[in-house]
Amino acid sequence: MGAAIAVSRFPGRQTVIVVLNALMGLPPVVVGLLVYLLLSRAGPLGPLGILFTPSAMVIAQSILILPIIAALSRQAIEDAWREYEEQLRSLGAGRVNAALTLLWDTRFSLLTTTLAGFGRAAAEVGAVMIVGGNIDGVTRVMTTAIALETSKGDLPLALGLGIILIAIVIAVNAAAYLCRSPPAGEPSSIGFRSRSKRGRVRSSWARTARGRAC
Repeated sequence: MGAAIAVSRFPGRQTVIVVLNALMGLPPVVVGLLVYLLLSRAGPLGPLGILFTPSAMVIAQSILILPIIAALSRQAIEDAWREYEEQLRSLGAGRVNAALTLLWDTRFSLLTTTLAGFGRAAAEVGAVMIVGGNIDGVTRVMTTAIALETSKGDLPLALGLGIILIAIVIAVNAAAYLCRSPPAGEPSSIGFRSRSKRGRVRSSWARTARGRAC
């Protein structure tokens, strides 16, 4: 979605961007309430019977993190599009090929964007508690368990769960950082950035074109 908006030009594009950026600040409890109304027995999706299940929690969290990932990726890809638009057009790349090329070229920035979405989902409490019900053994997650144990006065357990959650987030971010690091024998990011713009774009575009041909 972010790549499509970044390289496309259509009426109302600025409005879409403003709305997308605004949705990054969606209040979790409001999202939880809306999903609850949709999935409740009297709601339009009530027959699905997924309220107070992990599926409802996934839906609520997806609604929360989608605008974050889309808006941040749109900005990263649009910046790259402004820089390489002329080179990509000179190579004969259409908008689809250009979007795929820029996705590959900005993959490390997009990894950071994905981590931002993961952080939002990992820290979520309000929405998942509303649609999940915080049912022990079914929909209780670390964040809702921390809130519950704190309200019960069991601070050592709440603190322990918090430490475990922070450790998981740090481990995921460390793994992502290692994925960004170039293998031994390959040029570092400094060397990568020092190559000419045209050579960099030509390489990414050729890789994308080969992938689409296969």
